[in-house]
Amino acid sequence: MGNFGSCFTSSKEIQTFPIDTNFKLPSLLPSWPPGEGFATGIIDLGGLEVCQITTFKKIWSTSQDGSDATHVTFFEPSPIPDGFFMLGCYCQSNNTPLFGWVLAGKDVSSGTLAEPVDYTLAWSGNDSCFVWLPTPPEGYKPVGYVVTTSPEKPSVGSIRCVRADLTDESEADALVWSSNDVSVYGLRPKVRGRQAQGVCVGDELNPILVEPTGSNLPQGGSNDGTYWLDLPVDETERERVKKGDLQMCEAYIHVKPMLGATFTDIAIWLFYPFNGPSTAKVGLVDIPLGRIGEHIGDWEHVTLRVSNFNGQLYRVYFGQHSGGTWVEPTSLEFLDASNNFAAYPSLNGHATYPVPGLVLQGNDLIGLRNDAAKSDKFFDVKKRYSVMEAEYINNVLELPWVNYFRKWGPKITYEIGLEIEKVQGSLAGTVGSPISSLLGLIPKEFSSEDGPTGPKVKDVWDGDER
Repeated sequence: MGNFGSCFTSSKEIQTFPIDTNFKLPSLLPSWPPGEGFATGIIDLGGLEVCQITTFKKIWSTSQDGSDATHVTFFEPSPIPDGFFMLGCYCQSNNTPLFGWVLAGKDVSSGTLAEPVDYTLAWSGNDSCFVWLPTPPEGYKPVGYVVTTSPEKPSVGSIRCVRADLTDESEADALVWSSNDVSVYGLRPKVRGRQAQGVCVGDELNPILVEPTGSNLPQGGSNDGTYWLDLPVDETERERVKKGDLQMCEAYIHVKPMLGATFTDIAIWLFYPFNGPSTAKVGLVDIPLGRIGEHIGDWEHVTLRVSNFNGQLYRVYFGQHSGGTWVEPTSLEFLDASNNFAAYPSLNGHATYPVPGLVLQGNDLIGLRNDAAKSDKFFDVKKRYSVMEAEYINNVLELPWVNYFRKWGPKITYEIGLEIEKVQGSLAGTVGSPISSLLGLIPKEFSSEDGPTGPKVKDVWDGDER
C-alpha cells in the first residue's frame, strides 16, 4: 500500500500568461532637459491634443473560453486624463508582457471630436466579447473600436470620433490575432515618411463595412491574404445576406475582343453571397454532405460569343465550378419566341446549365449532385445590368470593387475526411462503405470553405474560357 496524498487541485486551473505583468525597461529613463515640447506627454495636432495611454483595464481574453491556443487580451485605456477621451481600445498577444499604447484625444479648438450617433456590432466572440464600430456623425470618422462583454450597445459617450479632415488613409500593420471569422491588426498610416502627417492611433479590427461601390476596398496588389470579405457578424443580418436579394440583384458585364477581334465575348457575371453544402448521390440514395462544398461568396458567369462579322450569336459558355461547357445556339432554350435564352443555376452551387435537370459530378454510380430546375423565381439580365469593363468603349465607369483583388470570402479549412466520417457514421450498415470513394471525386476546392477572387483576377478575364 502507498501513502494517500491530501493535496487537492481544482478541475480548472487558473492560467497565467506573460501579459499579466507589465514590461519595464531595465533602468529608468533620464530626466529630459526642457525644450520645445519633447516628452511632455501631449502633442497638439492642430486643435486636437493627443496623449499616449499605456495603462489599461482588461476587458476580455480569448483564454477565458479556450477558443484559441494563441491567446490575446482586449483592453480599454484607463485611467484617461481629465478632458481627454478614448479613441479606441487595445489588443495584444498574451505571450509577451503588457507593453502597448493607444491615443486619447482632447478637443481644444471646438469641433475636432464628436460622440458617435450609434454603433454597429463588428464582431462577437462566443457571446462573451462584443466589438463595436462607432457610427460617426456627418463630417467625422471613427479611428477605433469599443470592446465590451455585454450584447447591449455601449454608451455613445464611451468614445469619440475625429473630424474627417484630421484623419488619413490607413493600412494593416502586423497581425495581432486571427480566428476563423476575424483578424486583428496593428494600424499604421498608409503614407509614411519624413514629410508624412499620418499618426498611429492603435489597433484595428478587421472587418469594416464595405461601401456599395467598394470605394473603401484595397485596390490592386495581389491576393496576398491580407484582406477578405465576410458576411455580417449579426446573425439576423448574416442570414438575410446569405439568401441574396433577387429583386435588387444586378448582373455585371465584361466585354472583350477574342480570336483576333473577329469575335466579341460578352461575359455576364453574377455574385452569390453564399455557396451551400453539397449532396452526394450513391445509387438511388441522396446523402447530404454536411459542410462540404460550403463557402462564402461565389462568382459565376455565362459568356456570349458574338461574331464581329455579322453580330450573330456564335456560342454560349456556361460556367460550372472550375470549368464549363460551350453550347451551340441550336441547343439553347429560347424564351417566348425571342432571342432571350435560359440559363439554370444549380442548387446551392450556382453552376449554370442550358437545360434543367440533374448533372452528376462523378460517375453513374456515385457523384455530387448538380440540380437545376424551372421556377417562377427568375432574373431577367437585360433589365438590371451594368458594364464593368469594355474595351474600345470610353464612357464605362469602372467601380472600385472591380479592382479588389483579394478574396470575396474567408478561408475556413477543415478535414474533409472527418466530414466524410460523419456521413459514414450516420449511414452505418447502409451505404457507409462506398461513400469513402467520394474522396477521389470531390474537387480540391471543396476541402475547405474558401471565398473566390473577383472576376478581374480570373484567368478568363484576359484569356479564353477553360
